Amino acid sequence: MIDRAGLAEFLRRRREALQPEDVGLPRGQRRRTNGLRREEVAALCHLSTDYYSRLERERGPHPSERLIASIAQGLHLSLDERDHLFRLAGHNAPIRGSVSEHISPGLLRIFDRLTDSPAEIVTELGETLRQTPLGAALTGDLTRYSGPARSIAYRWFTDPATRALYHPDDHQHMSRVFASGARRMATLRGPGSRAARLADLLLSESKEFAALWADHEIGLAFDEGKRFIHPELGLLELACQHLVDPAQSHILLVYTAVPGTESYGKLQLLSVIGAQPASS
Repeated sequence: MIDRAGLAEFLRRRREALQPEDVGLPRGQRRRTNGLRREEVAALCHLSTDYYSRLERERGPHPSERLIASIAQGLHLSLDERDHLFRLAGHNAPIRGSVSEHISPGLLRIFDRLTDSPAEIVTELGETLRQTPLGAALTGDLTRYSGPARSIAYRWFTDPATRALYHPDDHQHMSRVFASGARRMATLRGPGSRAARLADLLLSESKEFAALWADHEIGLAFDEGKRFIHPELGLLELACQHLVDPAQSHILLVYTAVPGTESYGKLQLLSVIGAQPASS
């Protein structure tokens, strides 16, 4: 059963404890509110201000699990705080570990500060959970996919548009790495896991994947340098650094260019061009 009073109080306390800079928002010069404004939290949680305000006033419909998950992420809650929020809303807390999509507050704080770099947070299956605006400008909105297509490994072997984002000379090596990674995750997580189901799906849908799977390659890795083909800017040669959150099996990928190079100048243009659909 939902604890409306407890839910409203917890939301208010967490909102008031957050500062704009904690979530990547500008402070402004006329801020009188302690913490964040309701409209700011609503935007972070992808809700209407009216709906969020009713929750803080102990009103409105019973929020769904999906909505509570969105609020937990928007408020940058820890896993313990997220679980508490679910129970206040009358739901069982989600399973923790490799299948969780709740991004840790620490990783989000780093991500929110990457305003001048293409970056994304992905799951161990290559599902993009967040992108910076420059990240979306580089590759298109990768959060828009659903089902198995959320995984870049699945798209790599089933959707030619995904390969078009990368230099053709790199395709063969990338295919081997994706197949090797799929085998590693399927072995690590075991039969019946999401990783194993993804591998089985690819085996049935891609002859190329099946042939690479039969080679039993394991432990292959991507090169630090990546060559992207942008629909308007052409070739961008970028370095990819990553930061792993082992508790949640999430990876923060950050793409940078060597200052003074042609690719560095093209990165500056990305913010002007804006996000382009991957198919463009």
